[in-house]
Amino acid sequence: MTEHMMGQPREWPRLRVQDWTETRDTLHMWTQIVGKIRLVNAPLLNHWWQVTLYVSPRGLTTSTIPYRGGAFDIEFDFIDHQLVIRSGAGSIKTVALEPKPVAEFYAQTMAALADLGIEAEIQSHPNEVDPAIPFAQDHHHASYDGNAANLFWQQLLRADRAMSEFRSHFVGKVSPVHFFWGSFDLACTRFSGRAAPSHPGGAPNCGDWVMVEGYSRELSSCGFWPGGGEEGAFYAYAYPEPDGFSTYPVAPAEAFYSVENGQFLLPYEIVRSADDPERMLRQFLQTTYEAAAELSSPACGG
Repeated sequence: MTEHMMGQPREWPRLRVQDWTETRDTLHMWTQIVGKIRLVNAPLLNHWWQVTLYVSPRGLTTSTIPYRGGAFDIEFDFIDHQLVIRSGAGSIKTVALEPKPVAEFYAQTMAALADLGIEAEIQSHPNEVDPAIPFAQDHHHASYDGNAANLFWQQLLRADRAMSEFRSHFVGKVSPVHFFWGSFDLACTRFSGRAAPSHPGGAPNCGDWVMVEGYSRELSSCGFWPGGGEEGAFYAYAYPEPDGFSTYPVAPAEAFYSVENGQFLLPYEIVRSADDPERMLRQFLQTTYEAAAELSSPACGG
């Protein structure tokens, strides 16, 4: 069965950031609520890997969350446009994904959990954003364009596939390809195994100790973020950044180092328009990793 026959055309979707900014920002807050539910129930993993979401065949999922003697999961379904909460006991609750304030989504999600007998007392405000409006008081973010959300998921599907293939070639410590709801990006990180200098922190409304743990080991990270370009951008950075990293010759030629962001960027629209988008993205991921690996001493990873 071809990808087209399965209803997922090979073309990379076009979604201009300016066309869905309000939906993106509302969805960002919704994913923070769901991510925090996972956070309070899952055991701590290195670099906060236990808090992330994952690209699924229908949207974004928490995967299995342990709860007392059982488990549950939560999935953003961007096909039927509902939040689906499934209990290991067999019960299912849903919350409609539609234009509504964050405060309403928050109340409905917590009520659905309570109906399933799941307690989840989460931090009441978002992280890594400013201002951090408490969820129960956020009537500002209230947009949901279902078509845009579906296109974003399709962007994530293609980025996830390419990044997962890139991840498979590394034999050292490497993160899953996962979605961080704090920064609202899909990421994959390789580690050298060496300790890194203490991270200075500085993320808005996020304790510095969070970043210290996240960046406690030398790393090379890549990902996709729905910003930084007309249709989003792929990025790559190293921590700590080695001398010469910003001027390292990476591919393709359209990639550039952003001093403002402290990372290499490759606009999504450049990849989407390429004759072979996955090949272009692989070039970017590989050469930016080589910049980190070859300029670190000794070489990062293996």
